[in-house]
Amino acid sequence: MVLQFVLMPFLALTLATMLQMSNQLTAGMVLVGSCAGGTASNVISYLAKGDVALSISMTMTSTLIGVVATPFLCSFYLSETVSVDTFGMLLSILQIVLVPVALGVLLNHYAGNIVKRVEALLPSLSITIILLIIAIIVALNSGQLLEVGLLTLLAVMLHNLLGLGGGFYISRLFGFDLRQSHTIAIEVGMQNSGLGVALALQFFSATAALPGALFSVWHNISGSILASHWGRKRTSLEYLINDQEHIKSKE
Repeated sequence: MVLQFVLMPFLALTLATMLQMSNQLTAGMVLVGSCAGGTASNVISYLAKGDVALSISMTMTSTLIGVVATPFLCSFYLSETVSVDTFGMLLSILQIVLVPVALGVLLNHYAGNIVKRVEALLPSLSITIILLIIAIIVALNSGQLLEVGLLTLLAVMLHNLLGLGGGFYISRLFGFDLRQSHTIAIEVGMQNSGLGVALALQFFSATAALPGALFSVWHNISGSILASHWGRKRTSLEYLINDQEHIKSKE
């Protein structure tokens, strides 16, 4: 949680400052960095043969903490450059995150048979909606996309990669095994960028939503590459031996 809500927003602001991004793009970067871990991290952890139970637990915990942490972190980092409606953002996160989850749990419990009939269609529907949202964000920024698009993509890529690296190496310093460190790295590096996009559109601008839209695409690419690489290595005997030696050295 410290890595999620301290490292990621700090990296976002640092990168935006170094790359001299506009106030709105900086707001979008910090907003993505201040969000909880994305649910896609659970799928990526599964593909990487990571600790899926740990991944789900971290996502659930960061999502609950993020209801309060995200608006206050945005206010802390951005209040001097842009207007931040902290209380309004908190209410929006409750509406966007907690209410649908609660309704989903109730629907699944009381109408399980109906849910099972359409369950197979939901992943494709989700992907279609996400792609549609990204297309809308890109279209809204088409006038300045050539000017800020590559710079924003660079910032997003660095943000994600530094989050993955920080999550991995810092957790290793604390003695976690490779499987746990890979899971933590994925959780820290993959943000709930969809929430970032929604909040940016509501409280800032379409330009501020661009980092979140690009992050939504990029973190799934980088996560999938890592999952493939780590998943293959995990079956290696040498890999397991090195991991055990690392744990013994920490003990």
